[in-house]
Amino acid sequence: MARDNTVLVLGATGGIGGEVARQLRDAGWQVRALKRGAADAVARKDGITWISGDAMDRHAVAEAAKGCSVIVHAVNPPGYRRWPELVLPMLDNTIAAATAEGATIVLPGTVYNYGPDAFALLAEDSPQRPATRKGAIRVEMERRLEAASLRGARVLIVRAGDFFGPKAGNNWFSQGLVKAGKPVGAVSYPGRGGIGHQWSYLPDVARTMVELLERRDRLQAFASFHMAGHWDADGTRMSGAIRRVVARRTGVEPRVAAFPWWLLTLASPFVATFREMREMRYLWETPVRMDNARLVACLGREPHTPLDEAVEASLEGIGCLRTQPVAMPA
Repeated sequence: MARDNTVLVLGATGGIGGEVARQLRDAGWQVRALKRGAADAVARKDGITWISGDAMDRHAVAEAAKGCSVIVHAVNPPGYRRWPELVLPMLDNTIAAATAEGATIVLPGTVYNYGPDAFALLAEDSPQRPATRKGAIRVEMERRLEAASLRGARVLIVRAGDFFGPKAGNNWFSQGLVKAGKPVGAVSYPGRGGIGHQWSYLPDVARTMVELLERRDRLQAFASFHMAGHWDADGTRMSGAIRRVVARRTGVEPRVAAFPWWLLTLASPFVATFREMREMRYLWETPVRMDNARLVACLGREPHTPLDEAVEASLEGIGCLRTQPVAMPA
């Protein structure tokens, strides 16, 4: 029998999975996390119960999910390797466990599902005709989740723009604009001048998921929501925020440089992450924005951290800033 306050998080060592796990814990949930290669079968630390297991192991997922009312599916193959082979089988294991427990599946969604015919303002019911291989897999994931919602599971999808936050991960902020663990000498911006881009701060996304889960019994069996996040209308707002924060903290304002797409092209045959980044280049060449009207109607507002505050926490969290601000001349 599922307990209302017990949740299993798959992908809790990653950016969004880890943030959701911590926020659910702080909200009073009993949080379990499945982790590959854990030394002990079950280890409790930081208020989270870590269980040794792999999302590709259906039995391990089913055992970890026993008694859970929610499963957060935030797991991805490490380094994007073998993405087409692994993503759908991992999701199928989550679906099987959620169906057996009558649990709600939470999926962090993306804009990859949508093609140019749906741009520039995306609603939850915009047509999903993706332009990429990865987008086609995302569409199939949601198709399988919708089918599962007819068989006893419930589904909550929260779609957001490019992630950034205090934990380094596979995102454009920490791998493209700046380099995690290194001082910011320059901001490398991937977009074309004048083209808008949407960003989402990980703690805001996690907070949105937690608040929606508190209302899950009032949502449809298959529910999806879009977040507006931080809209950079011309490609200068995010880089400007990074420059301001770095200047205040170090006394030196970094310059803005064009992202070296040519380098990704050369390295793509050898580095899976670079191939995935290159495939998403089209999202930097056209404005794509999400309509959050449905979310605001449900929650009353969207959780939203001011941009400079979010950028400072992110840069500090990924090791790009000193601990204390530098004293600036009057």
